[in-house]
Amino acid sequence: MSGTLYLCATPIGNLEDMTFRAVRILQEVDLIAAEDTRNSVKLLNHFDIHTPMTSYHEYNKYDKGRKLVEKMLEGSSIALITDAGTPGISDPGEELVRMCHDAGICVTAVPGPAACITALTISGLSTRRFAFEAFLPSDKKERENVLLVLEREQRTIVLYEAPHRLVKTLKLLADRLGEDRCVSVCRELTKRHETVYRASLSEAVAYYEIHEPKGECVLVIEGMSREAIEQEEKEKWADMTIEDHMEYYLSRGLDRKEAMKKTAKDRGVPKREIYNYLEKEKS
Repeated sequence: MSGTLYLCATPIGNLEDMTFRAVRILQEVDLIAAEDTRNSVKLLNHFDIHTPMTSYHEYNKYDKGRKLVEKMLEGSSIALITDAGTPGISDPGEELVRMCHDAGICVTAVPGPAACITALTISGLSTRRFAFEAFLPSDKKERENVLLVLEREQRTIVLYEAPHRLVKTLKLLADRLGEDRCVSVCRELTKRHETVYRASLSEAVAYYEIHEPKGECVLVIEGMSREAIEQEEKEKWADMTIEDHMEYYLSRGLDRKEAMKKTAKDRGVPKREIYNYLEKEKS
């Protein structure tokens, strides 16, 4: 019988956030796979955990992943931990999870801290729907593709960023999403100097150009409002004549009545106004 992979969340700053279950699982498994063993040994020592540890990170995730899968197929149970937070979120752990599923190995989670959720809940922005993008891609073309999507994203957006790149990223977002878009910059989460700076993107740029940021940052950004999208749609049709607007829908198979209805909706006017205009033009 094969073993189990446990995804064990670890504190993102405050050691008191470690759960009793996480400590027990880390004590009971046969092996702990850690993103950085030098960092994780401090955590294990703090909780008096003496389970053997091995490294599993971005640069060995395929070769080491296959070895870990072999161990679990032989019956070993393994706990996966990241430097901080929940494994598998913007983390090479997602590859190990996939490999385990492909091999028929049981995967379960030991829930706990996650920086993206922690920041979202204290941001003061809408939490009902959100889009998590982790770090913006370093590749220029890939980053552009992501930004094109984010420009019209209506859900709250959650991004990670390193302190030395914060100002550059805020400037980029202000340029692409709009200077007035609201953002909450969450730093040093769960630590003594935790801060949430809530402002417009342009104000955040000005603030952090003066106050050098320290600690990993989570950006929680207001999504594009429905009103802004509707206004954008109206502006798109503004340069088109009513006749051309009608023809746009008629050429797609709509009858005259339905075409007038959609044209009026696009332009934000009553249908009667479109009807009167067309009748006047006919005469």
